[in-house]
Amino acid sequence: MCGERSRKLHRVKTIGISAKITSDDALQFAAKVAADLRARDFGVCLDYGTADKLNDRGKCVAKGDLGKHSDLLVTFGGDGTLLSVARHAPKNVPILGVNMGTLGFLTEVRVEEFPEVMERVLAGDFESEERVTFDVTVRGPGRDHRSYRVLNDATINKSALARIIEMRVTVGGEFVSSFRADGLIIATPTGSTAYNLSAGGPIIYPTMGAVVLTPICPHMLTNRPVVLPDTLEIEIGIVTPHQEIFLTLDGQEGLPIAQHDTVCINKSPIPVTLIRMTRKSYFDVLRAKLKWGEG
Repeated sequence: MCGERSRKLHRVKTIGISAKITSDDALQFAAKVAADLRARDFGVCLDYGTADKLNDRGKCVAKGDLGKHSDLLVTFGGDGTLLSVARHAPKNVPILGVNMGTLGFLTEVRVEEFPEVMERVLAGDFESEERVTFDVTVRGPGRDHRSYRVLNDATINKSALARIIEMRVTVGGEFVSSFRADGLIIATPTGSTAYNLSAGGPIIYPTMGAVVLTPICPHMLTNRPVVLPDTLEIEIGIVTPHQEIFLTLDGQEGLPIAQHDTVCINKSPIPVTLIRMTRKSYFDVLRAKLKWGEG
């Protein structure tokens, strides 16, 4: 069931590796791990950016295709590095996020823990946790209805000089409200601790079947965040004319949208599978990241 933890035997032959290309530490560690795996006769596949930075002449593919060529994905960097790989990953390819800086919500494994953790993963001894993703499409004049997958959030934002955006929100075919705000965040439980939290939205336990709509600086103070079941289709129609408005996906991809466009969001049939190996609980991570007091 999506969102639940499970222990499974997963046979690994090829490991896909992606590193934060602006971090020398992440790149050097990735190079060391790749060399060790190859020496042990494991297949290694890098994304183009990582391979280029390392001048690695081995197998490499586009980041979006890394999961198609791998039995296991390993990222070296932070939550952003993991997100860039995870939203394209197939359902049954688990992802191990290695934290190269401060503690992340998604990248919990520290560098010093990695050797032991990796040995257990390669032996098939690990727990995994499925996280909900959303499929996002834009309908409107001239749109190709391309689908985008997100693990954290889809955000509608105005440009720096634009006025307030008016958006008509429908959930499960029922009209909810017209929001007038600087924007609107549609976040998964995983993404509830990202931009959603900064905008005053609630923290949602990461395995809940929920979605949260959080207006950004709403014109009316009665427009508050709304938590909904993730089984309902969400449609946001853009009402405001002649404005520079952007749809941003996981904070990493984006496209302009305009009046008469409708952003449609549905639960994806393809969850992201994250490897969980550390003894830190979700609440341990929250306390550390949000500086909550100890018990």
